[in-house]
Amino acid sequence: MDSNPPHLKTNFADNDRLQMLKNAFEKKYGKSPKFYAHAPGRVNLIGEHVDYCGYSVLPMAIEQSILAAVSLNDSETIELANTNPQYKDFRVSGTEEIEIGKDNPQWHNYFLCGVKGIQENFSLPSLVGMQCVVDGTIPASSGLSSSSALVCCAGLVTMEANEKSLSKVALAEICAKCERYIGTEGGGMDQSISFLAEKGTAKLIEFNPLRATDVQLPGGAVFVISNCCVEMNKAASSHFNIRVVECRIATKPTLLSSLMEYLGWMQMLAKVKGLEWKRLVKLAQVQAELGASLEEMLSLVEEVLHSDAYSRAEICQALGITPEQFSTDLLSSNTQHVTHFKLYQRARHVYGEASRVLCFKSVCDSQPADSIPLLGDLMKESHASCRDLYECSCPELDQLVDICLKAGAVGSRLTGAGWGGCAVSMVPSDKVQSFIRTVRETFYAPEPRRAAMEKQSLFVSKPGGGATIFIEE
Repeated sequence: MDSNPPHLKTNFADNDRLQMLKNAFEKKYGKSPKFYAHAPGRVNLIGEHVDYCGYSVLPMAIEQSILAAVSLNDSETIELANTNPQYKDFRVSGTEEIEIGKDNPQWHNYFLCGVKGIQENFSLPSLVGMQCVVDGTIPASSGLSSSSALVCCAGLVTMEANEKSLSKVALAEICAKCERYIGTEGGGMDQSISFLAEKGTAKLIEFNPLRATDVQLPGGAVFVISNCCVEMNKAASSHFNIRVVECRIATKPTLLSSLMEYLGWMQMLAKVKGLEWKRLVKLAQVQAELGASLEEMLSLVEEVLHSDAYSRAEICQALGITPEQFSTDLLSSNTQHVTHFKLYQRARHVYGEASRVLCFKSVCDSQPADSIPLLGDLMKESHASCRDLYECSCPELDQLVDICLKAGAVGSRLTGAGWGGCAVSMVPSDKVQSFIRTVRETFYAPEPRRAAMEKQSLFVSKPGGGATIFIEE
């Protein structure tokens, strides 16, 4: 049931991290915090790069999180500090319009996204002054949603400080929207699981409307996260947004008008030709308009779209638009330089991955005797599709996934945006220790940089709870 994020009274004697953060806050500001806000990272078990196409995903929250200690003041100034000394202090007035830089975004820009989202949602002319110290245990740029967790934590902090109230669903939707201030055109999975997660269960996250359904993972296996130690900041590069644009272009008549003729659905063709094409921006909308199954959509992609990359001129001709309209209507600010678009590969991945999400949930729901190998096969198929069709992997991730499979995982795949970051592996419970030992010896130990990062880069993950306000007892 959707409700406000919980407020929990906590004995800090039982929580070393909260006590350490309290001590850091008192050292920085000379007083105790009023409250603490927590927002978890996540691992996506399956469903990569489909949320912004309108399709369901299947993540779970992890124990690693963003935690903020907060006090209030009458200065109408927001002061930000971080327990990690590489992240510099920042101050901003709560009475002026908040500006968020998109070029080479710094840590505080993500925090300001959450602040600005709450301010705009409630039309607040000014914000309560606050002092915040932030602590993060999610490895940065690892595909575990450290940036989105920071946005969610900031949104929760700002709501609480300004004595406002929002449901978890509303907070997730606001934080998904406001993270786009930094230039990332994500679909909302990261923010949704950060607020809607419940301890002990993964979630099927669906969109339009946003809702979350429990998914009970089978016993006898655990999920192990391993970081390939290649960082990728999706807001600081165009890789992510290029894929968003390619999927957006694939929704246009380039696909649909030929699609209808191929099927011979002449009655539907008349309907489709009368559609307002500009409102079709997600591949899920295309499927809904056609009334087709995901399997039919995959067949249609094979028949209608050619595998060579589409040029700008070819797309403009198919859509009957000018190059200027193409740039304005279809591209984002950091994809203006792109000249060719792989529509076939991107659409084929999205429809296939959307189908794998539904199959994964079906196996978890029915719990057949061979559920673990079935889920493992779906994870392997997902990684192959991300690698070959969506081209969002990297050599280090592919090497890590291969090592994980040889070490005893029944399934392994990249998780998160890709181009670096983490793999998630499904490992039989009785093989976890030998699996971790083999991955450590084979992937981490031979390279000094990886070996130094191994402690925070290789760990078992259990489904964690969602965003929370903590108050000291």
